[in-house]
Amino acid sequence: MTRTPAPRALLWLLPSLLAFLLLAGSAVSVENATSKTLLSDAGFSPDNCAWQPTAAREEIRPACAVDAAVSRTGANGSLRSTCRTAVEYGGWTRTVPGIASGKWYRFDAYYRAKNVRDESRCVVARLDWQRSDGDRAGQPDYVYHVEGTAGGWKHVWTLAPAPSGAHLVRLELLMGWRPGGTVWWDDISLAETPPPAPRVVRLAALHFRPHGTHSGEDAIARFCAQIDRAAESRPDIICLPEAMTTIGSDRSQEDVAEPIPGPTSARLAEKAKQHHCYLVACYPEREGKAIYNTAVLLDRVGKLVGKYRKAYVPREEIEAGVTPGDECPVFDTDFGKVGMMICWDVQHPEPAQRLALKGAEVILMPIWAGDPTLTKARAIENHVYLVSCEYDNPSRIIDPEGRILAEATDDMGTVAVAAVDLSRRPYCTEWLGDMRARLPKEHREDLR
Repeated sequence: MTRTPAPRALLWLLPSLLAFLLLAGSAVSVENATSKTLLSDAGFSPDNCAWQPTAAREEIRPACAVDAAVSRTGANGSLRSTCRTAVEYGGWTRTVPGIASGKWYRFDAYYRAKNVRDESRCVVARLDWQRSDGDRAGQPDYVYHVEGTAGGWKHVWTLAPAPSGAHLVRLELLMGWRPGGTVWWDDISLAETPPPAPRVVRLAALHFRPHGTHSGEDAIARFCAQIDRAAESRPDIICLPEAMTTIGSDRSQEDVAEPIPGPTSARLAEKAKQHHCYLVACYPEREGKAIYNTAVLLDRVGKLVGKYRKAYVPREEIEAGVTPGDECPVFDTDFGKVGMMICWDVQHPEPAQRLALKGAEVILMPIWAGDPTLTKARAIENHVYLVSCEYDNPSRIIDPEGRILAEATDDMGTVAVAAVDLSRRPYCTEWLGDMRARLPKEHREDLR
């Protein structure tokens, strides 16, 4: 790889400062921009409801009614759908005029579910764009952003551009396949909005394999020197490899396992703060009797944002007494949502699926060595960016279509760097639409 010449002092701060100013300026412009509200429904009455029950076939339509006794704010009512059998699927619809092709729209709604397993698949809000004659324009947009709120209500929202030829949008609030399940909808709105501001992030994966390390501290010192070199590329986040305190020696995970936070996280935090970038690092953690294979996320000021304990532990680590983790957390950064995987996790689809369902836009994966085809598959399956930092294979940055954006092959210390725009419209196809939003709504967790 051709290395970027060392910048002048503080030059590495410019991309982050420019990104901050751009986002700040965009935030102000969005806040001050005049949004054209096309729909604002809060509170429903059986005598005056513009929403209509809907289903692909009448015989599978859930029971739909305005429920005057339930609302998110305690005023008026809500739209209720109840499934009586496992074949029912449908809900409520309303068509909104005044759509302009190429304009961006924000949809918001709140729902509360009862007795509904697998809400991601069984509770669906969708924008079905239409031409003036009622034919479909482009492909529907599924609403997959979800946030919990008070009282058991969940907020769902999306930003989407109207496709070419769109003049109307058919809003659909659907549920199904859960006998005895009920969903209430309230506070539904649709408004024209400015397009999202760019979110350009520089992703980096270090490719370095030290030899003859004398201790865990020695190994970390060598990695810190490589972090200094990687920082010349001005990344926003650097992914480091697996087993950083055991590589280059015959030390076991038990020999070097330490608490987190602890000495190693503190040393790496200094580097994160020095270079004003996020770091992902992976090394053995001890908590009581347990030893975990753990990845940590440090922010730009060296704060420990969180950690991930390897969920899929292979036979070799089980025989060494390593305990598997049981969560797949997603973390907020100043550029978007990220998740972490470790090595053997890539052999299984569930960790990446879980992270994507939770909203991760980038997955960072410290790994000793793995199947490059499976690594690409995890990016493609979930339409996320994946940063793979390896010893035995090139370290790579892979886009949501499985394309290699950058790779580093010299394990004496090179770095793969790629700038990606997380605000970019997700990878869509003419016939399938936005798969980043669609896949969570069709994923079958119950088959596990």
